[in-house]
Amino acid sequence: MAKRDFYEILGVAKGASEDEIKKSYRKLAMKFHPDRNPDNKEAEEKFKEVKEAYEMLTNPEKREAYDRYGHAGVDPNSGMGGMGGGAGGFGDAFGDIFGDIFGGGRGGRSAGPQVYRGADLRYNLEITLEQAAHGFDTTIRVPSWDKCDTCHGSGAKPGTQPVTCTTCAGHGQVRMQQGFFSVQQTCPKCHGSGKIIPEPCAACGGAGRIKRNKTLEVKIPAGIDNGMRIRSSGNGEPGTNGGPAGDLYVEIHIKPHTVFQREGDDLHCEMPISFSKAALGGEIEVPTLTGKVSFTVPEGTQTGKTFRLKGKGIKNVRSGYTGDLFCHVIVETPVKLTDKQKDMLREFERLTIEGGAKHSPQSKGWMDKVKDFFE
Repeated sequence: MAKRDFYEILGVAKGASEDEIKKSYRKLAMKFHPDRNPDNKEAEEKFKEVKEAYEMLTNPEKREAYDRYGHAGVDPNSGMGGMGGGAGGFGDAFGDIFGDIFGGGRGGRSAGPQVYRGADLRYNLEITLEQAAHGFDTTIRVPSWDKCDTCHGSGAKPGTQPVTCTTCAGHGQVRMQQGFFSVQQTCPKCHGSGKIIPEPCAACGGAGRIKRNKTLEVKIPAGIDNGMRIRSSGNGEPGTNGGPAGDLYVEIHIKPHTVFQREGDDLHCEMPISFSKAALGGEIEVPTLTGKVSFTVPEGTQTGKTFRLKGKGIKNVRSGYTGDLFCHVIVETPVKLTDKQKDMLREFERLTIEGGAKHSPQSKGWMDKVKDFFE
């Protein structure tokens, strides 16, 4: 398969300057680099193609041969190929690519100590269902780091100063190179700060900060649900070398409720009613998160019947839509009856049987199924 034109591969004109070629190469190499495209064979082939084009066009002798004879002029297997020597500026540019990928800038060198953002923190807050439904303001105490009062944040013993790290010359990073490959890493001696402390502060052990607890005000919005998080910007761990602080995430955990079970914005509760109330019907009171409400259960209500009270659930924290309350009826069997109550129930049972199946439609239907099963 014929090779593509080197200038076309890099997207530059034939008369492009070396800086233009290098700029285009760095952009494409960053795009197709294997570290950024794991397991992508197509990107890997394009990276190799871009690398070869750059190697040829940044070597003056090879470029001249390519401009005159095309690919034959730089093909070592051809009669005129292999002109010129070395890889030109490839090693330097490859170092630039690694520097851009791993954060070191041009040539993999850092202009100074590397800055790191502080870690995020999580705080678990347990609240009641009522608090989640209505929202509230609260205060929490979280661990924090403050500047050391003794060394004023320098980490050095009073009367002394940090000195420039001799290993990285104050850059905070060291560079290791093997052939074309250049890898930059945090200085193992100063840990990226660019400074070392010969005499650490006794109060903070050279850290320049001490751990304290701080009190924060947190607003819990109405309708928040279990597992949701509230972000408090900048209240995580402080950054390194002047980097920004991380964030604090307050994670909500709702305590189990004695009456209600929550499902999204809806609430569910079991509602025990007496045998006589279920048979005769009548008005009953049920609790909600905003107070008691009354409604009428119809005559002949069966256990398991569900009544829906619209708008008596929880207001959604985002949409503002309010869920519903679902009351599930449980007909309660009376217990610890007196002799008189038992006699009255026996009389009631006799009259019910005499009245026929119309008084017990579910029992009649079930008995019919049993009869059909045995037949």
